[in-house]
Amino acid sequence: MSGALDRFRLDGRVVLVTGASSGLGTHFAQLLASVGARVAVAVAARRADKLQTVVDTIVQAGGEARALALDVTDPASVRACFDELASWGAPDVVINNAGVTVTRPLLEQTPEDFDQVLDTNLKGCWLVATEAARRMVAAGQGGSIVNVASILGERVAGGVAPYAISKAGVVQATKAMALELARHRIRVNALLPGYVVTDLNRDFLTSEAGDKLRSRIPSRRFGELSDLDGPLLLLASDAGAAMSGATVAVDGAHLVSSL
Repeated sequence: MSGALDRFRLDGRVVLVTGASSGLGTHFAQLLASVGARVAVAVAARRADKLQTVVDTIVQAGGEARALALDVTDPASVRACFDELASWGAPDVVINNAGVTVTRPLLEQTPEDFDQVLDTNLKGCWLVATEAARRMVAAGQGGSIVNVASILGERVAGGVAPYAISKAGVVQATKAMALELARHRIRVNALLPGYVVTDLNRDFLTSEAGDKLRSRIPSRRFGELSDLDGPLLLLASDAGAAMSGATVAVDGAHLVSSL
């Protein structure tokens, strides 16, 4: 059994996690470092102080990490990030996690709201994934790209139209990338979290409105960050070597709930 479990490890692999200064990104970075990866965490410069805290936590736990500045909406910034990462080598794994949302009714959303969300969530995912793939191909190696989408990429909720649209795009982009990159031994999959408790949403999820939302989830529970550990490692590691173009929902059966 230990041999099978070893396939989930990432010893010495170079991993980039975007949007890593809080929430899912921070958790993913710490998880990947704990299974031996050399983790580069990246975020826009304005959040660099929080990013250093993530690096320090990983290093103090005996892992290896570094912080990189990255604006996923800017092609030059994306290239510069990978240029800096090159001192470690080409990336073996990329966790495309950077994302934003604007929450307000559809008729109050502005073109600026739409552009902000789509540029970060969809165009940013595309820019990072394609640049990562170019580096992997140039190095003559395969790799794994995990695009963090959402169950809102397959269903919908009120008040977050641009976000749902962007995540639906990420799901389809994942499949398009998987098709064209398979010949290069690069796997591309999407992780679709449901409602996961983080510091950013804890107050809402524990409110009366949160209780109503939880009652519509078949499992009657919100996810915890640790619920994403197994699925993420499966997609990132050799344990998922035959998986590409897959969408893996981690949502307590929320997607298959009755209409």
